[in-house]
Amino acid sequence: MATSTYLSNPGEVLIGVVDVTDQCTAATYQYEFDSLENTAFGSTARTNVAGLQSNSLTLTMYMSYAAAETYATLQPLVGTQVTVSVKPAAGAASATNPKQVLTNCLLASLPVVNATLGELSTVDLEFVGGTYSEVTS
Repeated sequence: MATSTYLSNPGEVLIGVVDVTDQCTAATYQYEFDSLENTAFGSTARTNVAGLQSNSLTLTMYMSYAAAETYATLQPLVGTQVTVSVKPAAGAASATNPKQVLTNCLLASLPVVNATLGELSTVDLEFVGGTYSEVTS
């Protein structure tokens, strides 16, 4: 049975311990492993095994320069490792509402200005590396 899910009321987006849910408009997790070739002599096709995790998270956020808002929260984190988490719906974390966590990921860069006349300013932030886990209770 096919099911469609749409994000209408995300539960939380945390960067470190700072709740940035009210500034976030999109989140994309990539949970993946490096592909390592383990083809041996005599094989008739290439084969692969999973290597290290190679995770990333992209957040699209409104850019606000006010105190305790987007820029003030993110600027000190550039070039450091941080934990970021996203919960898809309001309520407690559960098997049907898992909180996705990326621990010790790197925020390598921060777009300082991305503005277009007459539009709200947004930035895409990419957190790379780190260990992916899910909290279900």
